[in-house]
Amino acid sequence: MKDIFKALSDETRRGILELLKDEDLTAGDIAKHFDMSKPSISQHLKILKYSELITSTKKGQYIFYSLNTSVFEDLLTWVTKFK
Repeated sequence: MKDIFKALSDETRRGILELLKDEDLTAGDIAKHFDMSKPSISQHLKILKYSELITSTKKGQYIFYSLNTSVFEDLLTWVTKFK
């Protein structure tokens, strides 16, 4: 789990994950929900990709981002060991 807790510690990145739980989105679609520059959103997406919380798929000229649910499943399995 590459820096997963660092990635989750940021409110903006948690917001991006919330958006992606419902549908795959482009960086532009994601940026519409935040009051920050597109390069800042791209940096957040880069951190989320590095931590493997999201994946990206190129479709035509667009890159769509989606949740990597298997990482969330692994995290939940790990957390429940501490019950």
